[in-house]
Amino acid sequence: MGTVITIIVVVLVAAVALYAYQRRRTAQLQERFGPEYERTLEESGDRKETLRDLRSREQRRAKLDVHPLSGESAERYRAEWSQLQQDFVDAPGDAVTQADRLVLRMMREAGYPVDDFDQRADDISVDHPEVAQNYRQAHQVAIAQTQGPVDTEELRQAVTAYRRLVDVLLENPAELNGHTDTREQS
Repeated sequence: MGTVITIIVVVLVAAVALYAYQRRRTAQLQERFGPEYERTLEESGDRKETLRDLRSREQRRAKLDVHPLSGESAERYRAEWSQLQQDFVDAPGDAVTQADRLVLRMMREAGYPVDDFDQRADDISVDHPEVAQNYRQAHQVAIAQTQGPVDTEELRQAVTAYRRLVDVLLENPAELNGHTDTREQS
């Protein structure tokens, strides 16, 4: 009888520990991904699928060689971004197209795979979840404007959203997520 009670207690303790671990891991993912967690949950409708998706993103991202842009590249992109913003006044649609292409080049140079937009947005969500949704929205506007006229306010919002991604790709050129870039120290 004592052995049965011991086994039941051990099983219950293990179940409680597993439950606590899963709750802690869920809370960590919610905190890490913030609004991206909520967007993914809303899209899938299933908490377990959301957790699998976010863990999969983390694992994929860990295998990538993402690195900060060199100081020279960052300065070149800053200048290009500044010109793009000035061009927005006269040609907002072209500015959105240029912003989409600029972000693509920046991400490629930083080591993100860029062949598939959805994967690209998922990859950026691991490092910068606060801008991933902005990037998705801006890209939708860029695509929409190739199919016909888009309201100038939507174009302005798209450029603002791209700006958020440009800013995070340019911040701390010597450091990204605590990893020092040993290739160039400037």
